[in-house]
Amino acid sequence: MQYDNILAALDMLGCPNRCRHCFVGWRQNPKLVESDLRWAAEEFRPWAKTLTVYDWNREPDFGDDYKEKWELCRELSSPDTPPEHYELASVWRLARDREYAPWLKSLDVKYVQLTLFGGEELTDYFTGRKGAYQDILKAIDVLLENGIAPRIQVFANQKTVRELHKVTELIDSLELEKRCEDIGVPFACFVHQGSCDGEGEKLYPIWITSADLDKIPDKLVQYTLKHFNKPAIRDVFGKEERELYDELINDHTTESLGSTAPAVLYIDGEFNVTPNIGVPAEPWQLGNLKKDGAEMILSRLMNDESPAQRIRATVPLSELVRACGAPDSRRLFGRDDYIEYLLSRYCRRQDV
Repeated sequence: MQYDNILAALDMLGCPNRCRHCFVGWRQNPKLVESDLRWAAEEFRPWAKTLTVYDWNREPDFGDDYKEKWELCRELSSPDTPPEHYELASVWRLARDREYAPWLKSLDVKYVQLTLFGGEELTDYFTGRKGAYQDILKAIDVLLENGIAPRIQVFANQKTVRELHKVTELIDSLELEKRCEDIGVPFACFVHQGSCDGEGEKLYPIWITSADLDKIPDKLVQYTLKHFNKPAIRDVFGKEERELYDELINDHTTESLGSTAPAVLYIDGEFNVTPNIGVPAEPWQLGNLKKDGAEMILSRLMNDESPAQRIRATVPLSELVRACGAPDSRRLFGRDDYIEYLLSRYCRRQDV
């Protein structure tokens, strides 16, 4: 048993936030050390043609030794599959560490994604940390000073949609379109509902509906359509739950997730392992790396042996939606996100 690539992401230090939309969920911040990362990498190396290693699966670069950790991850990864920084960065650090943005620039980072939920109070509330909004404002200035464009991600639900005009007002007041143009990187932003999993599943009572879409400011709509390359905002947010219910109630298929899933593995501070096809929660756990070893973890992934995978492989979609769906709901979901939401609810009903 060998994978073409294994991506192992060890949560070494955690995250300063407790975001209410986060698919990774909330847990205590660990304090793992370099030897833990080296050990985890070597556990998986024999089972991978190439290996990619990350020292985080929540907030990137949270530790003061982020430069050294980045080099360590590159050292532990295969030359053909090094870690990538993408558009992810620590807002907490951007607001406090003047060396951080120049370092990101040295890695050829062009955009950093920042998340808003409306104005200051709502953004602090959904980020789970007082001062988060002010950190975002500081981060915007620091990024632009270093030739990096802020890309604004906005989450819409029935509570935040009433304040999305504050996001467009912020874009205008900070002249973000012009300032991004000045550094040669087009301004980008988008609005979506996220996925109804992890902490986000608790937002189901205020999940956005088709009736709420008209409340999204036109500027955000236009940038969103450009970002997702969609003709209409409804195509971004998906179908009403009642429509998906009607589709799935007659769908008697099952699916083996493990047989086709890439080996992208989240390892928490206690070395519990979950695949990124689900959320880092008990129904998706493949085992404990310290106790079970990498070979057993990978075998369980491939053979659908986590409780959630086993249910998806054996319980038809029609049963999942019949047990956990709402046939009259107008909440908006993408099809795959909705199936994952149903699976999560079904797992809890089965007490797994």
